[in-house]
Amino acid sequence: MTEPRVNVPETRDRPRTSLRPPGRPAALLVGGLLVAAVIVSQGVKVIPAGYVGVVFSSFSGVKSRPLQEGIHLLVPFVDRVNLYDARLQEVTLAHTTQDGDEGAIRARSKEGLDITADVTVQFRVDRAKAATLHKELGRDYLRTVIRPQVRSKVRDAIGQFGAADIISSKRQEVEASITTELRKIFERNNLILDSVLLRELRIPDSIAKAIEQKQAAEQQVAVERNRLQQSTISAQRAVVEAEGSAKASVARARGEAEALSLRGRALRENPQLIQLTVAEKLSPGIQTVMLPSTGNFLLDVGTLTQPAKAAAKP
Repeated sequence: MTEPRVNVPETRDRPRTSLRPPGRPAALLVGGLLVAAVIVSQGVKVIPAGYVGVVFSSFSGVKSRPLQEGIHLLVPFVDRVNLYDARLQEVTLAHTTQDGDEGAIRARSKEGLDITADVTVQFRVDRAKAATLHKELGRDYLRTVIRPQVRSKVRDAIGQFGAADIISSKRQEVEASITTELRKIFERNNLILDSVLLRELRIPDSIAKAIEQKQAAEQQVAVERNRLQQSTISAQRAVVEAEGSAKASVARARGEAEALSLRGRALRENPQLIQLTVAEKLSPGIQTVMLPSTGNFLLDVGTLTQPAKAAAKP
């Protein structure tokens, strides 16, 4: 028997082709660019306007020199920047509770009366000491320092004054006292206090009414005191005017007496002045002669010439 013959296809030698994908260089290029972009993003940091950056290094900890506004180079994957807002900020403690705040400040005046105060505090982060702030307080400085210290110093200041003075004439002194004490606390915690504003001070209605009545009575007393002072001034002015008038009369009488004395002395020493005075007193229309020239007789010439004038008429 013969075995069946199996037809086996003839094979020819063919060149072997590579199994490497055709886009590998492009993929490496894209990957390199991505790695470079990540490194650049980690090594370059932009500090926005109004902020300050605190650098924390994985090797050395917080760096003492904060980063100001602008572009800065960092060590990639080693340095990390924490941003702090260095612009003017404010915190308000008022009866309208916001952001988890516990509300207005309740205090007692010098005489023990309840007073409720709404206060706004404006402050800034000290740029030069931002690194120390980050190391000692961190971002939660509002809760840990500012709010409790504001409450404490406001209560201390209100306790130094009476209720009537706080809501009337001593309000600015209360603000000044709070500002002085808070500025010390803020500087110690690397913050800059800008201002303290007492927005509203509230006391019980009964106490407010009693204070208003007291102030009205004091104003009335002041008005009466002013009137009394004006009356006293008017009386003093009248006395001064009377004394001045009396002195003027005395001086005038003294002057007249001295004038008469001088005139009498002159007449005694010069008798001719008597005749001159009499002649001056006579009317210029009367013609008179004095006989004799050394005598004291006056003769009217007009009476002597009247008959002659009458005879001359036809």
